[in-house]
Amino acid sequence: MVGRLAAVLRAVSTSMPQGITTTQAARKTSLARPTVHRLLTALVAEGFCDHDQESGVWMLGPELYLMGAVAAERYDISELAREHVAALADATGESAFLSARRGDETVCLVRQDGAFPVRSFVLYEGRRFPLGVASAGIAILAFLPEAEVEAYLKNSNLVPEYGAAHAAKALRAKVAETRTLGYSVNPGLIVEGSWGMGAAVFDASGQPAWALSLTGIESRFQAARRKELGRLLLHHAHELSTKLRTSPGVMIR
Repeated sequence: MVGRLAAVLRAVSTSMPQGITTTQAARKTSLARPTVHRLLTALVAEGFCDHDQESGVWMLGPELYLMGAVAAERYDISELAREHVAALADATGESAFLSARRGDETVCLVRQDGAFPVRSFVLYEGRRFPLGVASAGIAILAFLPEAEVEAYLKNSNLVPEYGAAHAAKALRAKVAETRTLGYSVNPGLIVEGSWGMGAAVFDASGQPAWALSLTGIESRFQAARRKELGRLLLHHAHELSTKLRTSPGVMIR
């Protein structure tokens, strides 16, 4: 029961801010529609979800906001990271992000747009991707212990939703490339023409728990410029990782 409730809540979370219908939530969770409706109704009764009677969509509720505000004190590094995200956006003109690992996914916590007028909207606050998808997920996956990487790749099938570029063999090549460069490159693998780069941020135990990333149009991510963008990402990721080692109380799991 707890697992099904969690799956439904995650489905609602990934649909924000527009919300999700019962049918869409059932499809995302692979649960029967009546089961999903029953779980959502129970979550509304406890304040964890809201239901818009006019549109029929379900959204996150006020109780989650209150609980999240309390949990943020222990788990959220957004305030520590915000200056680095802003510095990356200012220096590059691209959109810059902080994403956090949550189990086998990454979730975007902070977005800061740069001055360049053409932007990619693949990533935004609250958007989740599986590990290995998008530059943040590639960067984090690459620096996990080898046994954990292999277990994840054997148990995940990202091809139906994200395409052949996310098959296990292709992701192993991406992991190897990222380890060599120190940062990840996503050459329009999610949306054609929308490129991204990411660098892992490490917690006090040396595990990749977050990532800083940049996204923009392909013409802004040519080979010569990628080296400079990679250098900036690694610099800020290192600075943030160093801060986290000396900041008490910040956890990820």
